Amino acid sequence: MNTLTDIIRPDIQAMQAYPVAALPQGCLKLDAMESPYDFPPAMQQELGARLVQAPIRLYPNIATDDFIPQLKTTFAIPDAAHVVLGNGSDELIQLLTMLVAQPNATIMGIEPTFVMYRHNAALYGMPYVSVDANADLSLNLERTLQAIAEHQPALLFLAYPNNPTGTRYPREAVEQIIAAAPGLVVIDEAYGAFSADSFLPQAGSQDKLLVLRTFSKIGFAGLRLGYLSGSLNVIEHLRKIVPPYNMNQLTLTAAKYALQHNDWVQENVTRLKMEREILFAALEDIEAIKVFPSEANFLTVRVPDAAACFEAFLQHKMLIKKLHGMHPLLAQCVRITIGRPEDNVRIAGVLRQLYA
Repeated sequence: MNTLTDIIRPDIQAMQAYPVAALPQGCLKLDAMESPYDFPPAMQQELGARLVQAPIRLYPNIATDDFIPQLKTTFAIPDAAHVVLGNGSDELIQLLTMLVAQPNATIMGIEPTFVMYRHNAALYGMPYVSVDANADLSLNLERTLQAIAEHQPALLFLAYPNNPTGTRYPREAVEQIIAAAPGLVVIDEAYGAFSADSFLPQAGSQDKLLVLRTFSKIGFAGLRLGYLSGSLNVIEHLRKIVPPYNMNQLTLTAAKYALQHNDWVQENVTRLKMEREILFAALEDIEAIKVFPSEANFLTVRVPDAAACFEAFLQHKMLIKKLHGMHPLLAQCVRITIGRPEDNVRIAGVLRQLYA
């Protein structure tokens, strides 16, 4: 009998699983850009009643369900755009990679960025071309356009705003990238709700442009629901490889409820954007650290010692994300999710205690 070493792909044996940090007891979770706001009790009770009635004995049928029409209406997705749902954005990123995976096809990303772009390229045996941002984490447009011309990527991922930096690249530059790209361009707007701009209104306007969004950052990370908008010419091919029942009845029921209460969701988004600016201003006053401008629901901060900063936050019962070691441009950086006002006061207090 062959050993597992003989059977399992050597490249997968050499990989490491995506790290999900354990939350120490009593710790405030500020490492994964989740919303700090739950439904109020009355809304929780109403949602619970709907979940009890969800037809979980039946497979969901997205083709006949009214969820996608509700989604398009709520978020003003253009009539020309067609939508496919995923088990979080992660599944859609994987399916998009599968869609173009063939000999000589290349995937491109602007680094540092979401690690799953590179990870899925490796899973499907595709070359991944990375183009580094500038030292201040801004877009190097000239270098990016040169790489597109040289490598002719079949699929280009561009996070807008970017994770883990919070940077939103200039719209005009992104439009130049889309125009220059020979293949599909995925504008990943996982944090789009917190940004001043979006390409969602252009979804469906041209075959190469795809806009990816998620429910995760606006309060519903546990639902695992992402959605991709694009032209029928592309979406109809993607539907061929989407698992037939990749959504579940409980997720669809809860997501419909969230859409019906979008005003509450948007109030929280607005609150978090305000808190982001308050925290940014407080951290800018600390000369020993560098806080990068963000249009997401987090701040990326360069500190004298990221490991020591991470441990100090743990001592204060807060879990943040240590970015140091992920990419040279993130040297000594940490990422901190925007929390409630009282959480953000604590965040600023720890950093002042350490570095002011």
